[in-house]
Amino acid sequence: MAIPQTFIQELLNRVDVVDVVGRYVQLKKGGANLMGLCPFHGEKSPSFSVSPTKQFYHCFGCGANGNAIGFLMEHAGMSFIEAIKDLAQQAGMQIPEDEASPQDRERAAQQRQKQATLTDVLEKAAQAYAKQLKVAPRAIDYLKGRGLSGQIAKTFGMGYAPEGWRALAGVFPDYQEPLLVESGMVIEHEDEKGADGQAKRYDRFRDRIMFPIRNVKGECIGFGGRVLDKGEPKYLNSPETPVFSKGRELYGLFEGRTAIRVAGYALVTEGYMDVVALAQLGFANAVATLGTACTPDHVQKLFRFTDSVVFSFDGDGAGRRAARKALDAALPLATDTRSVKFLFLPAEHDPDSFIRANGEAAFAQCVKEAVPLSRFLLESASADCDLSTAEGRARMASQARPLWSALPDGALKRQLIGELSTGIGIGSQDLLQLWQQATGGSRATRAPAHAPAQPSHEHGHDSGPPADNYAPSGNTYRTSNTYSGGKSYGGKWRKGPPPPPRMLGTRHVGGSRADRAVGLLLTNASAWDTLSADDHALLAHLDAPHGPVFSWLEAQLHEHGHQPWAAMREALRGHEHESFVCGQVEQVIMGDEPDTELSELADIMHRLRRDGLEAQARQLAQRVALGDTAAMDEYKRVRDQLQALIASSTA
Repeated sequence: MAIPQTFIQELLNRVDVVDVVGRYVQLKKGGANLMGLCPFHGEKSPSFSVSPTKQFYHCFGCGANGNAIGFLMEHAGMSFIEAIKDLAQQAGMQIPEDEASPQDRERAAQQRQKQATLTDVLEKAAQAYAKQLKVAPRAIDYLKGRGLSGQIAKTFGMGYAPEGWRALAGVFPDYQEPLLVESGMVIEHEDEKGADGQAKRYDRFRDRIMFPIRNVKGECIGFGGRVLDKGEPKYLNSPETPVFSKGRELYGLFEGRTAIRVAGYALVTEGYMDVVALAQLGFANAVATLGTACTPDHVQKLFRFTDSVVFSFDGDGAGRRAARKALDAALPLATDTRSVKFLFLPAEHDPDSFIRANGEAAFAQCVKEAVPLSRFLLESASADCDLSTAEGRARMASQARPLWSALPDGALKRQLIGELSTGIGIGSQDLLQLWQQATGGSRATRAPAHAPAQPSHEHGHDSGPPADNYAPSGNTYRTSNTYSGGKSYGGKWRKGPPPPPRMLGTRHVGGSRADRAVGLLLTNASAWDTLSADDHALLAHLDAPHGPVFSWLEAQLHEHGHQPWAAMREALRGHEHESFVCGQVEQVIMGDEPDTELSELADIMHRLRRDGLEAQARQLAQRVALGDTAAMDEYKRVRDQLQALIASSTA
């Protein structure tokens, strides 16, 4: 969804950042601004300031700052579009949807209204259950027996669904209201009629401890209910509804979002009670899936709040199977800047019982020593494989392929191909070629740039790639599409001799390093996040056309997130540098293997930094030579930076 910049500006003019932040942080007047405890890091004295005049927030402790949109994205974990929708709803504004028909817009408006109404119904039920808990001795005794305090129950909004088939009839005046069924609170049997001729209805949750499930905005979207005594099922969840999807929501994420940031990681457990008990015992950064296996949506949502996730499972067979599903969900998102680990407790313990038996420090040590994703991937690849036999190693090769292929390209993936090939007993290039043949040459198993060459155990020689090997046919040649035949250029036919190998960061015919950076960043928008703030500033201050293009790219990423080149191409239409950008992108698309592009970008940025410092040094040296003594200190600072940069490149 492309949202006009004019709408965003109008939206920010209408909303008040004080109201937005005040939904999550208790603010008190402090001079011209309002102050509160920072929600982004743990503190006891308020250092978090919100300015009504500037419509900006800033923490003097951790440096967090931004506007209303940024706050919802950073604190509530919303995407840019979700934050815009949330604020637009609060301001009573309609987001422009030029491509939608009037009928589609009407349906979308009705859907939004229904979702708001359903959350109202669920919130009312949650409040009723919380009141029931206060007058239910058996439920209170159960929670006390589990070591839970009244304060922790209040934090999570826990309640009690009383016995009886229609307890909610005392909460909602119209028990026949269709929304009670749509929200999942009431079950209706159309084939059974009561004395009044209407379908029979009864409460879904009866005689259970109730755990409200909240989305990242704090709205109640469903429930989990646990039996007090024996009974089946032990846990009962709300059904899928327009506001609740088990595959996308996590229990405890709303309550634990600040603790996750403070702790530096999210701990994923297997049940509601684990989350609440861990919060009671000092680990408020725990969340749980909702009676379903971990999904990529779950992992993606967690990575909005932290770059480190630890999955905690029982050490039995069921725990191992659950961990394997979590591994599959996490692999596509396991970039080099993120950490994923797997914690396996002894079979007789869950996190709650382990902490009570061994203490918080022992559990924290277990978290620290949890199995890294790389090691668990290797263990999963070799599961049930007798590596002392050729057959067992061949089976490992087959099991490893989908796991390795799911990883995003980067240093982790490149290291793992070496470790896998060592375990399997063949060179890394041979293994990649084998996988490529098995998948019909799909890109998923293409070798990453600089894949480590491993000695071939079968042939006794280095199986790294030989010199480029082209199959000429007159003046036309076809690049080899396998790794045993050198570099692949996508199997495209080209006229003339093969292109010569290109050194990273060197200038290209008819173009500069900055030209190349334009092409690389427009085709790999996510690479912008790998650059530092100083790099962003360096690029944005380059002379036209480069500087304006990088400024435009940064604005696009802030507004719309990472987009494929096809989407950016449409956004570029009419831009003064449209033709220039398309030319640079074409050079990348028609050029070398994509696997080399991030390495090339890193080298280009290093050279651009060096060029910039050398230019500054020359200018300052000229000023010093002309007698400007004030420039000497600045010259020394720039010279030291340049020497450090050169040293880092040769280290």
